[in-house]
Amino acid sequence: MARHAREPREPAENVEKGRNGEGRGPSHRWWVLGVIGLAQLMVVLDATIVNIALPSAQQDLDFSDGNRQWIVTAYALAFGSLLLLGGRIADLVGRRVVFLIGLVGFAVASAIGGAAPSFEILVLARALQGMFGALLAPAALSLLTTTFTVPKERAKAFGIYGAIAGAGGAVGLLLGGVLTEYLDWRWCLYVNLLFAAVAFLGGWRLLTAGAPVDRPKLDIPGTVLVSAGLFCIVFGFSRAETHAWSSPDVWGFLVAGAVLVAAFAWWQTRAAHPLLPMRVVLDRDRAASFLAMFISGGGLFGVFLFLTYFLQKSLFYSPVSTGLAFLPMIAVMIVTSVTTTNVLVPRLGAKPIVPLGMGLAAAGMVWLTALDLNSTYAAHVLPPLICLGLGLGMVFATAMNLATAGVSARDAGVASAMVNTSQQVGGSIGTALLNTLATSAATSYLVGRRPTSAAIAQSQLESYSTAYWWSAGFFAVGLLVTVILYRRGVPQPHPVEESDPVRA
Repeated sequence: MARHAREPREPAENVEKGRNGEGRGPSHRWWVLGVIGLAQLMVVLDATIVNIALPSAQQDLDFSDGNRQWIVTAYALAFGSLLLLGGRIADLVGRRVVFLIGLVGFAVASAIGGAAPSFEILVLARALQGMFGALLAPAALSLLTTTFTVPKERAKAFGIYGAIAGAGGAVGLLLGGVLTEYLDWRWCLYVNLLFAAVAFLGGWRLLTAGAPVDRPKLDIPGTVLVSAGLFCIVFGFSRAETHAWSSPDVWGFLVAGAVLVAAFAWWQTRAAHPLLPMRVVLDRDRAASFLAMFISGGGLFGVFLFLTYFLQKSLFYSPVSTGLAFLPMIAVMIVTSVTTTNVLVPRLGAKPIVPLGMGLAAAGMVWLTALDLNSTYAAHVLPPLICLGLGLGMVFATAMNLATAGVSARDAGVASAMVNTSQQVGGSIGTALLNTLATSAATSYLVGRRPTSAAIAQSQLESYSTAYWWSAGFFAVGLLVTVILYRRGVPQPHPVEESDPVRA
């Protein structure tokens, strides 16, 4: 990568050489990782940081409980439905320029949301955040893919990046609590300006200018089909939180989404320039990694969403204390991610590691079902969180690494977008399913009982426990899927196509 934006290539003296003289990549590649990691943290934490601010925003802007979900849904809809298009645009235009445009757009949308005088403006700002996030997230991951081409360094970089992606939601809860409690809910949006400014300056200084050498063409029919299909699926599941599953507002959109995604898959086998080439998804390790991200994305919300409710509503933690409660899990995830990708996977392969991570996450979820009104943090909440941190650290970093390993430079953007799409759609589906199941469990518990404060408190525990059991089921399915799909043995090094490895 270049020192100056106008230089098309990294000067030879700024490219480090390995022991055998092979190019390791730009000499400042670890600074590039910092810039990319900061941008990814901003995108991921924004999915949860606003949740903490919702009650304050609702009181300030005076919108109804029924409309409250749109603050979250608007972001998820735009982000989830446009990710594949954003990834392909990065391949078409150039990852550096798309990365920088995504940062500026995300910052402007955040400023609009922070200053929003009405509910409608806030929803519009959240949708714009999702749209620019769909440009930013795949561009960031594909930049990482093309920057780190040496297997050992790539493993270390993806370990750190995977930890950021997995822990970003918990960081959002903590940061949202601090900003809401000590400043104002609007700072949950304004804080993105600081993240974006630092990442933009770093990206402008460190990333190479120029469009890709081998520029693919845009698949317009495929883009329309998959964007509409993902929109319908995410929207249908978001409606399930407030409507019965038998409602046309739910199943109608889900059926339409399934039909559109099926049509997209059919079209990709026939298109001259497919949006998502089958070579990207048909590799066994890559397919297993996409599914691992999808399943763990759904199960993860069982931790963040319902444990947050438990800590605040049942144990009466403050928003800041709730965020702090997740910090040990984040620390364990970071250490496990780096250790897994640098030590375990190179020696044992992904087949034992990712299924083991799924199993540990499932065990942690089952452990959480024992929580009650007399539970304490150190004795009852912390141990399962540590278990979850171990499991998720094994899953996220390994899956992200193998999902983009061996992808040609011209497909790096769309492969990276598939990773984010898998996690985002999985999270949307998981949230809707778990919310519906939890609500039904609470309602069923109260049937035939007097609605005393004790009974209501116990019904909430029943709802949380139900969500944890189902989340454990998600991870158990992930264990089976990854055991079957991942190849045995140590992954063979599949270096990224190096016709221009440091070009952004």
